[in-house]
Amino acid sequence: MTSTPLLRAARRTLIAGTAALLVSTVAAPSFVTPTFAADGPASVADLAQGVLGAVVNISTSQTVKGTEGPGAVPMPQLPEGSPFQDFFDDFFKNRGGDKDNSGQKVQSLGSGFVIDAEQGIVVTNNHVIADADDIEVNFSDGVTLKATLVGTDTKTDVAVLKVDPKGHKLTAVKFGDSTKMRVGDWVMAVGNPFGLGGTVTVGIVSARNRDINSGPYDDFIQTDAAINRGNSGGPLFNSAGEVIGINTAIISPSGGSIGIGFSIPSQLASGVVDQLRQFGETRRGWLGVRIQPVTDDIAESLGMATAKGALVAGVIKGGPVDNGTIQAGDVIIKFDGKDIHEMRDLPRVVAESPVGKAVDVLIVRKGVEQTVKVTLGRLEDGEKLASGGNGNADQDKGNKAPAVSTASVLGMTVGELNDETRKKFSIAADVSGVVITDVAKDSAAAERGIQPGEVITEIAQESVATPKDVMDRIGALKEQGRKNALLMLASKTGELRFVTIRMD
Repeated sequence: MTSTPLLRAARRTLIAGTAALLVSTVAAPSFVTPTFAADGPASVADLAQGVLGAVVNISTSQTVKGTEGPGAVPMPQLPEGSPFQDFFDDFFKNRGGDKDNSGQKVQSLGSGFVIDAEQGIVVTNNHVIADADDIEVNFSDGVTLKATLVGTDTKTDVAVLKVDPKGHKLTAVKFGDSTKMRVGDWVMAVGNPFGLGGTVTVGIVSARNRDINSGPYDDFIQTDAAINRGNSGGPLFNSAGEVIGINTAIISPSGGSIGIGFSIPSQLASGVVDQLRQFGETRRGWLGVRIQPVTDDIAESLGMATAKGALVAGVIKGGPVDNGTIQAGDVIIKFDGKDIHEMRDLPRVVAESPVGKAVDVLIVRKGVEQTVKVTLGRLEDGEKLASGGNGNADQDKGNKAPAVSTASVLGMTVGELNDETRKKFSIAADVSGVVITDVAKDSAAAERGIQPGEVITEIAQESVATPKDVMDRIGALKEQGRKNALLMLASKTGELRFVTIRMD
């Protein structure tokens, strides 16, 4: 049918009336109207202009042997006396004309930013400059300066560099408070994606407190501002031009931005930067405990109303709390006034605390809350103890005489821990308790990953020394109406962990 001007005008009138009706209908509910324009901030030009001079490109070079470069084909293993040995030796050892085997230069690019113009201090990611032989800082006006490494921290992926402040007039930016950022706040990323130089992208904080399993202190800001390869080490700015994050990682099957990027929050990064500048290394607080999550089953076994905090699975020998202040089985729910909602909160707040500081720690011990005073050690000094020593509950294991017998309970066969069983399962001499000699297939114990050779040291925070103790303790828990049994298990070397087993 042919449309006449009159029909077209009528349709426009009808559409306009319908639209007005829809608008009035949609606008009926009452809510707070956002203060920004529908398509985002009007412009970030002034913000970008004020910070671009402080954002730099980081260029590094590293010498690698010809046989060790990216994509290198390894030399095949040939039988002794093979007639091809000389041929392969000549090809692989001297390929590419590298007669002296001195290697080749491999270059990489990243980003960074100046935080101190007078001292020439530049911040970037550790992985941007890791293993580099030469580091250069390239400024937005084309000036290039050699950089020296002040210090790095692999745990947070932060590195601090220094350039000669007399070699170029520097512009600096400062750290802001990342704790004030809310999901939905506008942010701006500046960096060197794909080697293109100073590039500005805008987005929002799409999530906070992200744990991407990249390190022990993961607490990333997630943003949809475009971050690509080469942005690593660059700053994430708030609307005031303050650095509230260091762009570090992306999730991308293709290698390009898909709107999921992660930044180290300034609250964490600034403290690390200060320590690297002052000492050339980090000096973190250390509590000296091994921890594991508090699951619903564990919380129920400990008589806790909700699953929260960090469960102490062991105490490091020679550590700050090896005096019995904190014991295996304790649940830490508050540290120095900060709530510990889940296990991963504790390492971060402890590490951010000064070495030697005396702090109050709120724990749950056998269902009762109590506060203990702890003086922190230094993590870097204690890491050797943690890696070389065994977890130690430092609790009274009892003086009951062991019985020469075995028992079957909760899908496990348990027996006396004597010279014979120690030798059979290679159990260390300082491990005490009741040895698990067999685990029934498809049992509750098997589902929890319990293995023969592990030793039950406690059940529901009570020591056990004989198979009869195990049976008696499980029976007592059932009489109390408990649905789960909380077992503290020791590995062959004495490392402790907690496991809950259903007693249905």
